[in-house]
Amino acid sequence: MAQTTIEQFASELKMPSGALLEQLAAAGVSAKKEGDKLTEVDKTRLLDYLRKQHGAAAEPKKRITLTRKQTTEIKAADSTGKARTIQVEVRKKRVLVRRDEEAAVPAAAEEPPVAVEVAPQVVAEALGLSLPHTALAPSGHPLWLDAARRSAFAMLRLLALRLGTADVLTQASVQNAMVVHAAFGGSTNLLLHLPAVAYCAGLKRPSVPDWEHVNRSVPRLVDALPNGPQNYATVQVFLAGGVPEVMLHLRRAGLLDLTVTTAAGATLDNCLDWWEQSERRSVLRKRLTALDGVNTDDVIMDPDRAKARGLRSTLCFPVGNIAPEGAVIKSTAIDPSVLDASGCYRKVGAARVYTSEATAIAAIKDGTVVAGDVVVVMCGGPMGSGMQEIYQVTSALKQLPFGKHVAVITDARFSGVSTGACIGHVSPEALAGGAIGKLQDGDQIEILIDPQSRQATVNFVGEGDVRLDPAEATRRLFARSSRADLTADPRLPDDTRLWAALVHASGGIWAGCVYDTDAILVALDGTTRT
Repeated sequence: MAQTTIEQFASELKMPSGALLEQLAAAGVSAKKEGDKLTEVDKTRLLDYLRKQHGAAAEPKKRITLTRKQTTEIKAADSTGKARTIQVEVRKKRVLVRRDEEAAVPAAAEEPPVAVEVAPQVVAEALGLSLPHTALAPSGHPLWLDAARRSAFAMLRLLALRLGTADVLTQASVQNAMVVHAAFGGSTNLLLHLPAVAYCAGLKRPSVPDWEHVNRSVPRLVDALPNGPQNYATVQVFLAGGVPEVMLHLRRAGLLDLTVTTAAGATLDNCLDWWEQSERRSVLRKRLTALDGVNTDDVIMDPDRAKARGLRSTLCFPVGNIAPEGAVIKSTAIDPSVLDASGCYRKVGAARVYTSEATAIAAIKDGTVVAGDVVVVMCGGPMGSGMQEIYQVTSALKQLPFGKHVAVITDARFSGVSTGACIGHVSPEALAGGAIGKLQDGDQIEILIDPQSRQATVNFVGEGDVRLDPAEATRRLFARSSRADLTADPRLPDDTRLWAALVHASGGIWAGCVYDTDAILVALDGTTRT
């Protein structure tokens, strides 16, 4: 029977010899040392062992070897800018990170909302690109070191199994990520990021109808900032179980593809089996209750409990003659007091049109904008300002006593902490000839948002005091020329302008703001080149 030395097999697996010896011992292969030979039986046993391992695998015992002792304090800012002190003690062969209990689990007010910085973490774990229960770990906590060690070991397993990113990123994993994103009520920015990831992986990019279908089919299960109703902090969502806890509920509901491979080198089904029985899950959930007196099932809920608590899907995707290619609104950001008896947001208001965020804010401050208006901010898409975020507009409106009675429509994007009836990502954008760039002051705009059915529309319906029937309103709007005052931000660099043009040729914002070479070449000369 053919035999291979430890060093030869380690080289084949792209694994250090020392790490291979540790894995052999863990797999139950008789004691080996460098220079020894492995039989085919030994190698098969090791590979079988590695295939069974996943993100829950015990962390390696081997520590970084150091030759001196040192204790120091590192001062750093957390996610909100508040100073934190981390005491690091270095001893021979060990690195210890020490923090007091209060610093180890930051207070709720210090954590970013699930919809902003942390949504990409959630989606990365849902795609299978990170190990189970690594997303949402509190900043600077020793859990980060645990994640780093587990990730390093997982990379060795992936090398041994000859698995790579292409085995993890599949059409099914993209679908899973969309489902988890909806269950968390994640950021609208992921509507840009996830299609880009799919494109780079050579996969079909999710379209507006795909996003609509997922958000209509998947219940929101997480009660967290800024979506409510109780607005639990990110760290509390993590302690309640984070991504794998949500995925347990989604698995029971039959909403996930469990056969996908993950970065743990195991299927999603295997990873969730581990999580459900893990000591880590039990300890952290009990810790949340002990620290904050919070019932973990009030933070991450099953579908029946979520429905009973009134959790609604976060996103709706309005369409209409103003946004023929789609738009998005966070329906949970609308003040409940402006919803009608059926829970719908219905509004007909006069357009107040601005070609930049700065002019819109000036109008809000000088009193030009009044209750009942619909503020239209155009030239905020890729061609106008590089896909600007217009948080300042919604923030300014929030300070006014009548702000909740003003809607915002824009071809820009908006922050995860924006509030009010703010419709963004309107497509096509104004500078690409979109209908939004044809609106005039005083035009009547009708908005309907039904969070229950997830149906939403945004339409031009009249000129001045004249209400038009839908067909005539659409005909008149489309017949108009774009406004003469449409212009890109003069500070927009040439490389950003070029990027915007290429993005437009590649399918625009709903296609992930990527460079699709074939589409660009077709746009240039009508041919496809290879």
